[in-house]
Amino acid sequence: MGMKKRLLFVLNPHSGKAQIKNQLLDIVDTMVKADYEVTIYPTQAAGDAIHKVETEAAGYDMVVCSGGDGTLDETVTGMMRLENRLPLGYIPAGSTNDFATSLGIPKDMVKAAGAAVSGKPFPCDIGAFNEDFFVYVAAFGLFTEVSYKTSQEWKNVLGHAAYILEGAKCLHDIPSFLMQVEYENVRIQDEFIYGMISNSTSVGGFKGMTGKDVLLDDGVFEVTLIKKPRNPIELNEIIASLINLVDDTDMIYSFKTNEVHFAAKEEIPWTLDGEFGGNHEQVVVKNLCKAVTIMVPDEE
Repeated sequence: MGMKKRLLFVLNPHSGKAQIKNQLLDIVDTMVKADYEVTIYPTQAAGDAIHKVETEAAGYDMVVCSGGDGTLDETVTGMMRLENRLPLGYIPAGSTNDFATSLGIPKDMVKAAGAAVSGKPFPCDIGAFNEDFFVYVAAFGLFTEVSYKTSQEWKNVLGHAAYILEGAKCLHDIPSFLMQVEYENVRIQDEFIYGMISNSTSVGGFKGMTGKDVLLDDGVFEVTLIKKPRNPIELNEIIASLINLVDDTDMIYSFKTNEVHFAAKEEIPWTLDGEFGGNHEQVVVKNLCKAVTIMVPDEE
């Protein structure tokens, strides 16, 4: 008998109506049948998965996490802080799992466990956000902290932004942020009501901008910035653009880049993968190409 491979299984016991409770045995059985010795760790509080992975994953051959976007985000953050990163399996258990869907990871938890332990490795881009990390989206503005707490499918994020804008009784209700944005050799100074940097199969971007070949491993992010509308006509132009997902207005900037800098005169709240990402005056976002290997189903 050779040495058994060791697997650290980090799970959020409360995620998605706690559905893991009914399937935990089958999930662990799947892992053991793939010849892993499994250590199960139910997270106890926010930030817990980061700490567990950062301090203990080095003793394992693989990490699998189960939960919603927050759990995935924390696990990846912990992994990014390791010198030697391990393959990561993901068993989605939250209410919205666009990121899993875009990777082809099954919604069925036991099947997802099978993909984690016997799938194929996919090196995925990760976002560096100042000292932090995100997996598929960083955003500011438009009541971000509220809007991502609803069980909102991410692909529809621009449609959701349109919905919030339509609900704004008057233009003065929409908070705006004066920012300087720099990428490559471009500098934009403007007042924005919303911005997002996304790895975009998992988050709806503009059809014309992303084309059919949006990749999670192409080393670039899609950036969308919505200017502050000065009158109802501009507001309606923005809403129409968001609903049709066509960037045909000069009220919205959209571009692809591997690095972008934001500077503001005040601290602005950001969300990373739908969780609060802190208040920042200065933000540097970089695409870390193929930084984390995520296990995906083997199509054979």
